[in-house]
Amino acid sequence: MSNRQACLIVGVNERTGREWARGRPKGRKKKPRLPARDAPAVSIVPGRRRTIEVRGASRYLGEDERVHIADRLRERASIREIARELGRAPSTISREIRRNRHPTNGQYRPHAAHVRAQARRPRPKTSKIGHGPELRAYIQEHLHKRWSPEQIAQGLRRTFPERAEMHVCHETIYQALYLQGRGELRRELTRALRTGRALRKPRRLAQQRQPRFVAPMIMISERPAEVEDRAVPGHWEGDLIIGKNQASAIGTLVERATRYVMLVHLPIDRSAERTRDALVETMATLPAHLKRSLTWDQGSEMADHHMFSIAADMPVYFCDPASPWQRGSNENTNGLLRQYFPKGTDLSVHTRDRLDAVAAELNARPRKTLDWETPAERLAKLLATAS
Repeated sequence: MSNRQACLIVGVNERTGREWARGRPKGRKKKPRLPARDAPAVSIVPGRRRTIEVRGASRYLGEDERVHIADRLRERASIREIARELGRAPSTISREIRRNRHPTNGQYRPHAAHVRAQARRPRPKTSKIGHGPELRAYIQEHLHKRWSPEQIAQGLRRTFPERAEMHVCHETIYQALYLQGRGELRRELTRALRTGRALRKPRRLAQQRQPRFVAPMIMISERPAEVEDRAVPGHWEGDLIIGKNQASAIGTLVERATRYVMLVHLPIDRSAERTRDALVETMATLPAHLKRSLTWDQGSEMADHHMFSIAADMPVYFCDPASPWQRGSNENTNGLLRQYFPKGTDLSVHTRDRLDAVAAELNARPRKTLDWETPAERLAKLLATAS
């Protein structure tokens, strides 16, 4: 058979099947593993009592291992000690005892446990909805009433609080509707869902999102190489720190070469127009050779980036989605600023003078990355050299 056919019968992922057959290659987060047919035998010698030969590195516990677990439990050995003797993870032993012990008296009987585990192993399994006609009828009835799966799941718990067999999570209902081959719920019931879709719509990756703004963005991949090595001053990173209830904000600007900080006053809101005007006003205080570029994330406050570029005469480069490390200096500075402007506070109460004082204090701190010079000293040297 092909790997796909074999995995479908056994009920595992195709990648897992390949690892079982060929082993796990080096370079992954998990350690390499030999294929099961080539795995060495493991000798287990608990004390001087007996020796058990466990052949193969099976994913599943064997009957000999279960006998060993039962013997050692009677000797009051710890879970970790048993796991070490068998070469298994402690969680594997703990889960085995919890799942396969006797349901009434709680004793662990190895042969009965082995039968239970073997009966539970085959895949695919019929879900709760497929097993319970009453549960299926309840779900179908409430889907016709246009209840969402989450509402149905909560309604089941309220209606049948003492009956665990009538409790399912909303994901189980979605799978019964969407996954082909299950057959627990009729496909036409998907019309009762909010979306009306008969198939799941996968979430897009961050790199596949639609552009945020009408004006085309210049991505960070197109930024000149001189920006990356921090050799030339005048390249800035920017962002907002947000206040309580997302209602207030302060703009932060950090120069990449000197780590010089400027704070942008946004006392009313952080709309695109106010952010644009505040950035233009702040950048107007700088000489031309210190206005080379600005790197920002794809926040909605930069929707007018093209107008800012024209007014400030400097290009704006945008980071990739969900990639804050591309503005590392700015992210680090925002963390320092939280000492002055804690999260969950109203940032609109801070005046322009207060922001200038905080920026001056940060710029007067010696920085290890600047050989213990301060950002203000480093910027002053650049200005003196330029003049």
